[in-house]
Amino acid sequence: MAEQLPRGAQFQRSKMLWEIALGIAGDPSIKYYEDRDVSIVIGNGSGEAFTPALRMAPGSPALAHAVAKGDLDLAFVNPSAMLTQAYRGTGLYTQPLPVRVVASYPSWDRVVAAVQPRLGVTSLAEVAERRMPVRVSVREDATHSTRVLLDQLLPLYGFTLADFEAWGGSLQLNGPPGDSRRLDGIRDGTIDIVFDEGIPTWLDTALEHGMKPLQLEDEILAKMEAIGWRTVVLPKDRYPLLDADVRTIDYSGWPLYTRASFPDEMAYKVCAAIAERAEFIRWEERSFTGIEQIGTETDATPLDVPLHPGAERWYREHGFIK
Repeated sequence: MAEQLPRGAQFQRSKMLWEIALGIAGDPSIKYYEDRDVSIVIGNGSGEAFTPALRMAPGSPALAHAVAKGDLDLAFVNPSAMLTQAYRGTGLYTQPLPVRVVASYPSWDRVVAAVQPRLGVTSLAEVAERRMPVRVSVREDATHSTRVLLDQLLPLYGFTLADFEAWGGSLQLNGPPGDSRRLDGIRDGTIDIVFDEGIPTWLDTALEHGMKPLQLEDEILAKMEAIGWRTVVLPKDRYPLLDADVRTIDYSGWPLYTRASFPDEMAYKVCAAIAERAEFIRWEERSFTGIEQIGTETDATPLDVPLHPGAERWYREHGFIK
């Protein structure tokens, strides 16, 4: 269905501003750590100055500090585990932040460490022990959640991402997970290890070219869980080229969150607005099952952070939670 705008010329103008923002921020030549994020501000522009009432933005996990302070009202983070760390004061955060979930965009994903069988390793511990000079494919943005995860995971094996280069290897730095440079390197065999999420865009290609996901050890997974990550299964029934199910780290859910002191009525309105405009939102086809999902625990919407009371009231009134 074609997108429907509310009545009023100001919404035609707002839509034009939105398209301008997409045209500028969507330039594929912009690096992930440059000006490619779009902030939405709702407020009153009838006077000499614009008075904001609601400020929203996507961005890095560090935006949780701005939300907690009130510089932003709502922010997206990917994945849910990063918000869990903010709530607990673990991992990336030195103290708990008063964050609360308003809604969670359903997104089913996993973090995978895929290796070339020719390396002859079944664990990252073996890579460290042998100080292997390998070519590793990771994200270029050092603030990206996958890079944060690697900074938390690799030291549990006794090394860091920089050690790959110190051992004579190299890093292939990518934008999105399905970056053509990565896919080319997988196909021609010049990449030895891939660390990433967004697996629908690259894992099938890796499996087709013989790469194998590493199984993380139980003790390592337990330590990652203590930080805020979840242990999940990468299932063979979803990826038939796997030899078997693989236990790995969850990368699901895009929580839209606020602070505990955010007005209940505004959080309620945000949920109502999502439901009202749901047919115009671009949902992940295999992850989204219905509007009731955005406030409940599912595989695609893990919730380890409390709902905001205003959002919880909306979900209860509509029968989505009891």
